[in-house]
Amino acid sequence: MHSLVSDWQLLADLSFADLILWIPLRDGSGWIAIAQMRPTTGPTVYHDDVVGTIIAKGERELIDTAWAERRICREGDPDWSSGVPVREETIPVRRADPGGSRNGQSPGPRYLGVIQRSTNLSSARTPSRLELTYLQSASDLAQMVAEGRFPFSGAEPILVRSPRVGDGLLRLDRAGRVTYASPNALSAYRRLGLTADLVGAELGRTTAMLCYSDEPINENLMVVASGKEPRETEVEAGGTVVQLRAIPLVVGGGRIGALVLIRDVTELRRRERELMTKDATIREIHHRVKNNLQTVAALLRLQARRLQVPEGREALEEAVRRVGSIAIVHETLSHTPEEQVDFDDIADRVIAMASEVSAPEAQVVPRRVGSFGVLRSEIATPLAMVLTELLQNAVQHGLAHRPGRLQVKVSRGADRLDVIVSDDGAGLPEGFDLESSTSLGLQIVRTLVVGELSGRLSIEPREGGGTEVTVGIPLPPA
Repeated sequence: MHSLVSDWQLLADLSFADLILWIPLRDGSGWIAIAQMRPTTGPTVYHDDVVGTIIAKGERELIDTAWAERRICREGDPDWSSGVPVREETIPVRRADPGGSRNGQSPGPRYLGVIQRSTNLSSARTPSRLELTYLQSASDLAQMVAEGRFPFSGAEPILVRSPRVGDGLLRLDRAGRVTYASPNALSAYRRLGLTADLVGAELGRTTAMLCYSDEPINENLMVVASGKEPRETEVEAGGTVVQLRAIPLVVGGGRIGALVLIRDVTELRRRERELMTKDATIREIHHRVKNNLQTVAALLRLQARRLQVPEGREALEEAVRRVGSIAIVHETLSHTPEEQVDFDDIADRVIAMASEVSAPEAQVVPRRVGSFGVLRSEIATPLAMVLTELLQNAVQHGLAHRPGRLQVKVSRGADRLDVIVSDDGAGLPEGFDLESSTSLGLQIVRTLVVGELSGRLSIEPREGGGTEVTVGIPLPPA
């Protein structure tokens, strides 16, 4: 049922008709509409949504008859009840049981519901060759639905950007020769380099010749272009890229031909290649920034070792850690195709880096509770610096020369991220005030959280001893 609904736009467009899928109520007293599809090739009959509508048995005789007699039913005269002439047809939806025999007997086919096909006849006129081909193809597809042959079992899933009827359509006979080519389909093959007439040509061989190269012929291309199996493929020639989708037509147990839907995706593929090039360039930039930051950190570390003044050495070591936290973000971004990162990996590395700077006798035990999830780079970079400063502050001041626990607790909602960094160390100094604090690290944290991330920051004594820092930042909509 899901497969049918995902692919019945094809039937609606070929029929120039609205489709409604009815299934019987559990008690057998009537029908309920569970899906609806409007055509993109003609006027609709139903301007309102009918999904969820329940009708009693006998209210629409055509539906009851198709279900009871397991056949396609057509109304003789148009229905004028909606104010416009509408031709009604009903198609039983059959699915052959994939299982084998049960208790020595074949389970036989299973019927799931009935499709009501309603065609608006208000703009009826003498049909063109294109419309006649569409209607004949729709009739064949409807018969396949009634026989349980459409949608195709085990076929590749229909892609969102698969070719549609209006993009271009070819009708093939049993031998794979083209019996009809829509104007859009013909134009697509002209752009591929075809100069001869497409009608009457064997599509598989013709397409393979257009894509001639020193490489072996793509077997999937031949299968799709000849309409033998329900597959999709792409053809590229002369700078043009065309997507093909084959729909074999099997009626009455025999293959009568095929439909091949065609879409020119040249511009789409060009844009995709441009995006891939840009992504690669951005990743390379992140990689180079990371390398430069690591070089700066190495120079600062070397300079710190040569300093004799403890305060100067400590300041340079803090700078090394700040630069290192930014380098971690750029390193992660250099490995991702998008400007988004899994921040859990960054947080764990920053936490490990903080525990490494603790005194040997301190035995700090850090841990993370909760998940940051995926964050955009404009949030990840300042947040990594904030986390580095808070953890470094806790290790160097709260847990300077004593063992203790250091925890990063994360709570993420749909539009908000809250992070609590807590320790069970010495706690805040007497009379501490965040606004008037002269600590460079806390000034950096406040600037990043409030100024850059538009968040809030609070530092409070932890119940039971220690310090608790809460950072709350808004998240942009996904």
